[in-house]
Amino acid sequence: MTRRGARLLHFEPRRRPLLTPAAYRRRVAHHALAGVGLIAGSLAVGVLGYHWAGGYSWLDSLYSASMILGGMGPVSGNLDDTPTPLKWFASFYALFSGVALLTSVGVLIAPVVHRILHRFHLEEDEGSA
Repeated sequence: MTRRGARLLHFEPRRRPLLTPAAYRRRVAHHALAGVGLIAGSLAVGVLGYHWAGGYSWLDSLYSASMILGGMGPVSGNLDDTPTPLKWFASFYALFSGVALLTSVGVLIAPVVHRILHRFHLEEDEGSA
């Protein structure tokens, strides 16, 4: 990805024309891959943390990390039986998950919002000329 237009979060300036539909679809696909990669990486951190800090099985780790990352909250259980390292990990992972989820949504919608705003600016520039 050494081409100038292929960098993530690189958008054309205000005075440039809108991207062609094919280039726009490529941009949306790149952003979607970045968003999915961020979620997958975040899920992997959670699965590994639950597995190592809590001694959970891989499936239980996936289940617990998915619930936190998806915003559903922790899997209920007796807090007295929860190991202290897992309590620390789960606390920080929950905070990290909220930020990761918001960031991935921002990455996903950035090209759409940019295209809408770019179109408005082009129409505004044409109307003032």
